[in-house]
Amino acid sequence: MINENTLLHLRKIGFGLVTVLLLVNCKQEESLSTNTWTTYKADEKSTSYSPLDQINISNVNQLTNVWTFNADDLDDGEEPAVSSQANPIIIDGVMYANSRNQTVYAINAATGEKLWDFKALGEGEPTAASRGVTYWEDEDGDDKRILYSAGNYLLAINAETGEAITSFGENGKVNLNLGVRDDPEKISVTLTTPGSIYDNLIIIGSRLPDYYGAPPGYVRAYNAKTGERVWTFHTIPHPGEPGYETWPPDAYKYAGGVNCWAGMAIDAERGMVYLALGSPSYDFYGADRVGANLYGNCVLALDAATGGYKWHFQTVHHDIWDYDLPCPPNLVTFEHEGKVVDAVAQATKQGFIFVLDRDTGEPIFPVEEREVPESNLPGEVAYETQPFPLKPAPFVRQSMTEDDLNHYSEADHDSILKKFRSVRYEGLFTPPDLKGTLSMPATRGGANWGGLAYDPDTDYLYIRGNNLPEIQTIVDADKHFAAQNNTRYELGRVTYEKHCVACHGADKKGVGPTIPTLVGLKDKVAEEETLEKIRKGGGMMPGYMGVLTEREERGVLAYLYDLQDTSIEESQEEIADGEKPVRYMNITPYRTWSDPSGNPALKTPWNTLNALNLSTGEYEWQIPVGNDENLQEEDGPETGLLARSGPMVTAGGLVFISGAEDKKIWAFDKKTGEMVWEQELPAANNANVCSYSIDGKQYVALSIGGTEENPSGSIMAFALP
Repeated sequence: MINENTLLHLRKIGFGLVTVLLLVNCKQEESLSTNTWTTYKADEKSTSYSPLDQINISNVNQLTNVWTFNADDLDDGEEPAVSSQANPIIIDGVMYANSRNQTVYAINAATGEKLWDFKALGEGEPTAASRGVTYWEDEDGDDKRILYSAGNYLLAINAETGEAITSFGENGKVNLNLGVRDDPEKISVTLTTPGSIYDNLIIIGSRLPDYYGAPPGYVRAYNAKTGERVWTFHTIPHPGEPGYETWPPDAYKYAGGVNCWAGMAIDAERGMVYLALGSPSYDFYGADRVGANLYGNCVLALDAATGGYKWHFQTVHHDIWDYDLPCPPNLVTFEHEGKVVDAVAQATKQGFIFVLDRDTGEPIFPVEEREVPESNLPGEVAYETQPFPLKPAPFVRQSMTEDDLNHYSEADHDSILKKFRSVRYEGLFTPPDLKGTLSMPATRGGANWGGLAYDPDTDYLYIRGNNLPEIQTIVDADKHFAAQNNTRYELGRVTYEKHCVACHGADKKGVGPTIPTLVGLKDKVAEEETLEKIRKGGGMMPGYMGVLTEREERGVLAYLYDLQDTSIEESQEEIADGEKPVRYMNITPYRTWSDPSGNPALKTPWNTLNALNLSTGEYEWQIPVGNDENLQEEDGPETGLLARSGPMVTAGGLVFISGAEDKKIWAFDKKTGEMVWEQELPAANNANVCSYSIDGKQYVALSIGGTEENPSGSIMAFALP
């Protein structure tokens, strides 16, 4: 039997044998076509590629909505679950997906009929952003499971019946708070991206708060049948482990972060797993972690069976910009300088794509270390150099000048021009500064969690990129957030400003559709439910258990529920040994720099879809995706819109993508970038598209958010008439 990799290599070097074998094995291909999207982002290599071609350039304009599945885990009148990030998987004609409220559904993938559901959370338990589920079966195919995370637990569900498998872990679940450094009663470890399967292991990362005192983001593997933890990799090295010398002594005892929240890819033939790791905490100030900080911001290759170290490549040294690796690596195979190369392609928030040898981690295209600006913050030691790939070119803008500021009105332009001239800005990797810093690209710039799509037919990578600057505002947290009196409400106000205002805003209105409003919370949600959400996380918010004191938790509740007459009976905590360390904070992260009228400060396009030819390292085309008709210039190009979901590419010559605020899904010609189909959706969408085939019929499906009529959200499937 010639496997997929062998066929791919033969195709690359021109053997016609591939075509012959495909014809001979057409019956086998037909039987396999049902299972073409069996895991998050299509396959273990994270390609987001569909080999199906029934839907193609010639007929895509005939696509129609053939079924819609409405989740039913929220009652009528409840706040709609506006952001659904789930990427459904399809196994033998059954679609498995999770709702925004973290209920798992099994659905007939041909009709949209519900087969079963599994409510993973109890009444009032907080939900969190989750991008899908993982499927595992034993060698005989007798034991079929859905492995899934809800709250701080990993659960096992019978894929055929929807019942919990009680022999897994303790009564069907594994506590993810166990097995990391910190007290499991004072932390909350969750998943956003589903785990990956290697043989009988499920390998997982974690989601953690990006704040002082966060736990470390160890990578762990569990036995998929028993729930037993098999191996752990310390992403903040312990004494005697490689990389320990890149931190201050004993940093492993207090440093946090360096977690794999974005996902991973697996090369089963090599027995290796490739992980995209995030930044150390705290994100914007690292005086307590001087050094390169391995394995922060690394593409990390491990032995999938043992967790043993293979190699790493660090994309940012000593990160102080929150330049997490935001999406899984893609495993790609292409011809370069006359040789067939197995590689790892990793996109970054800075807009770089690093292409690395799959066996060694050595760059395929040259990378050079360049000097970058020094930090002015007391105690901070910014790393002297950062890696810059010479190819491919960045897929988003990495710099801006005064000429790049928008000009929707004289007053607005004057305001942002004044701000531009007042802050520190010395190009990419300008460190956070007390005078304010322009960050471009910023925390939501470049690539995001939706990741890339790789087309093995053309060796093209398709990347969505955001062009969105931010203004960093650095303050001494204790001085800036000092309470004016000793009331519980006042303590809650400053705690909210310290931890919550960056996302929910000083006005508590949030940022639609992904960050909900907190206005009128007391009329919608019980205090106990809100407290659980603060502790364990919810939606895009990580859990703050162990980060906030009990006094701060009570204070935030008083502030959110307008309990202004309550007083704090406890005295302020004292620092027992020595002076309290200065903790600098960025109080305006994750917010696009806008003019006073709310328009992005940078000229368009704000979002693009890019086609990169890996064989040459050059872009074939780049187009804006999404449009704000109110801000589009007359007869000008579309504006592009901020979006986090990623593309899907098919053998039918198409790139599908969705996820912007204009509530649309599009199909583009993968060779030219020409839009060939679009469809308006009934609600906001923030998820990757998938494709599968049943009985010879190809479908394209995606999750969408809730509406007032259907608050739980939906899955929509499209097919040819």
